[in-house]
Amino acid sequence: MTNLRNNVQLIGNLGSAPEIKELANGSKVARISLATNESYKNKEGEVIKETQWHNLTAWNGQATIAEKYLEKGKEVCISGKLNNRSYKDNDGNTRYVTEIIVSDILMLGSKKEN
Repeated sequence: MTNLRNNVQLIGNLGSAPEIKELANGSKVARISLATNESYKNKEGEVIKETQWHNLTAWNGQATIAEKYLEKGKEVCISGKLNNRSYKDNDGNTRYVTEIIVSDILMLGSKKEN
């Protein structure tokens, strides 16, 4: 049961190509935005569609996979853990970030035909 603690799984579409950075220590990081969509009917019977945006961070091996295979619009399933952090911006204001640290990426949908 310990692997159920702080476990996130999402299926969605990439909002843009991953942003890849190589750090001075040799690590690689990918920043990815993922959209998940949900729809429901309101009291009037109208279908309401809602999109939630999620910030993903992939490190090293997962960042390499993201760099090589992921592109805007691609449907993926990810699993990882929820992470909250804060930092000071250039004006000294504290900013808070909620992100998902990716542990696995599964590409969904059909392959492109050449």
